[in-house]
Amino acid sequence: MSSVPSSPVILQILPALNQGGVERGTLEIATAIQQAGGQALVVSAGGRLVPALERTGAKHITLPDCGRKNPVSILRNARKLADILAANSVSLVHARSRAPAWVARFACRRTKTPFVTTWHGVHAANFPGKKRYNAVLAAGDRVIAISRHIGERLSTEYAVPPDRLRIIPRGADIQLFSPEAVSGQRMHNLSESWALPPHTPVILLPGRLTEWKGQRFLLEALAQVKRLAPTLQWHCVFVGSCPPKSDYANTLVTLAKSLNIADFVRFAGHCQDMPAALALSTVVVIPSLRPEPFGRVVVEAQAMCKPVIVTGHGAALETVHHGLTGISIPPGDGNALAEALIAVLQAPPESLLAMGNAAREDVLTQYTTSTMQQATLAVYDELLGTDLAAQFAQALAHAQWQQVTAAMGAPSLPPKPFCPP
Repeated sequence: MSSVPSSPVILQILPALNQGGVERGTLEIATAIQQAGGQALVVSAGGRLVPALERTGAKHITLPDCGRKNPVSILRNARKLADILAANSVSLVHARSRAPAWVARFACRRTKTPFVTTWHGVHAANFPGKKRYNAVLAAGDRVIAISRHIGERLSTEYAVPPDRLRIIPRGADIQLFSPEAVSGQRMHNLSESWALPPHTPVILLPGRLTEWKGQRFLLEALAQVKRLAPTLQWHCVFVGSCPPKSDYANTLVTLAKSLNIADFVRFAGHCQDMPAALALSTVVVIPSLRPEPFGRVVVEAQAMCKPVIVTGHGAALETVHHGLTGISIPPGDGNALAEALIAVLQAPPESLLAMGNAAREDVLTQYTTSTMQQATLAVYDELLGTDLAAQFAQALAHAQWQQVTAAMGAPSLPPKPFCPP
């Protein structure tokens, strides 16, 4: 591209806009692009988050089967995407999933458009051809890893050199995920909907109902807790939906009954108010059986000043400092998980508060949404020669100034710069 407009058009592509960390990250970056004076486009098959995307000022373009892995579909969609890039004068494409990334790579080659990828998932290379399929996410002009854990994998397994690799951790929205932002009424509403007895400690596991997220592992540890500390009061809530056509939820219900803990367990399904769910909890458990690429829910729980228990592998080793901002247990060690749960449930409130406060401070310094947004815009700036990151920082500062002045009842004009005589 010979020149880039001052208001560049940035297109993100992903399979669909439903729930999930990839989808939320897409909305967050679309918001940042708009705030920085750019134009955000998103191409996907659609989904329930499209209205939320459009409220940011971004535009959604529907490509019905852009998540299909079939090579014929990928090539057909690449031609369609190339037309979209030309029709909308797109300056840069950011792909966030493998099949859409193949579509984008072919389209960007045809149109000579800069190409950025983000590696979000586990993406194991466990059968022939899988590594080659995954490799498209390591083929961008810039490759974003969502943690040091993923960055190391991209360097060693996919030979991504330092000049193309950028490590940008995910973040928590510290205004949304703030203890002060959640009313008692919101917590009460959730407690009633989940039929939780009052004043009972709540163990929370947020995550899709799938084997590797560790729901079965937690149920077995809870049975140990009941056996080792029978007088302890607690209820455990599993928040998250089950993948289509999966019988895993029924398997978990049957297991809870066989372990004689069904009366103390709730399967709540999808939760629309995760800040309130986290606020309601006493401890948040993320017992993933495989290493998490990042684990955004960990930092969201920490932003809510909640102690977390995580399995000590993957990016959890980056976001949880054992004994200070949370508790880390050896992967797959049910005894250690049961002991950690008992320790938290028996801990003095002031100890849990100290851990929660330390966790939030760590999030504020390293894992905020705005930090992630600005770092991503800086990647676009590297390729386009723009100043989106600086414009975003200025817009953010202005918004914060308006909030402060509104709270003080003062005029919402930014202060004039000081000019010495």
